[in-house]
Amino acid sequence: MNAASNSPIFIEKEAVRELTFPNAEVLSSTEDRRRRDSELNRALVLGNMDRNKVRIIFSDDEGKKMIETTIWAVTPERIILKSGMMIPVNRIHEIVT
Repeated sequence: MNAASNSPIFIEKEAVRELTFPNAEVLSSTEDRRRRDSELNRALVLGNMDRNKVRIIFSDDEGKKMIETTIWAVTPERIILKSGMMIPVNRIHEIVT
C-alpha cells in the first residue's frame, strides 16, 4: 500500500449522514484510544466555548475521510455534529485542533 492510498479524503460534513460505519475499532492501542478521548474532549470545549472548528479524521466502510466542523457533544459511543449527524468514536483516528 502506498502513502497516498492511506491519506484521508476531504468531504463536506453534510455527507456524513450518508456514510456507513463498521463496528470495528480503528485504533489498536489503549494509549491511542486515551489520546483520542482527550482530543475529543478538547475539541468539544473549543467548539462550545470559542466556536472553533476541528478536523476529524475517521474511517467509514470505504476508507479514511476527513471533515472540518464543530463538535457539539461527545458520548462514550459517538460524537454529535450539527443537525444531529453522528460519527462513532471507535471509527475516529485523529482530531486536529
